[in-house]
Amino acid sequence: MHDDLPPDLSRLRTLETYLEVSLNRVRERIAMLERKKLEQQQSEARRPPTPDWVLEHGIGIGAPPMEVHVGGCYAAGDRIRALTREQALAALTDGVDACTHCRPDTALGLL
Repeated sequence: MHDDLPPDLSRLRTLETYLEVSLNRVRERIAMLERKKLEQQQSEARRPPTPDWVLEHGIGIGAPPMEVHVGGCYAAGDRIRALTREQALAALTDGVDACTHCRPDTALGLL
């Protein structure tokens, strides 16, 4: 027998109950974290791919386009819509500014 355990049966039973409760709490936390991880993986799998090019619009209805960005640019705001390569080229040649951070004009070969 181990010396670090209580010598009597009642205290051993109490310790056993405590350990069972603790083990159940740990298992519940593990299961919760596994579910959360699975949900996150499923969410990422369903997320649409990042577009190659995006157009950022100004604030308000009918606001003119502000900038063209490479898809995923950190400087793009929330008011964006996806563009094809041809649409991005057209927007840039029509005078819409190119983002100075991601340089879509360079990526599209305009410079």
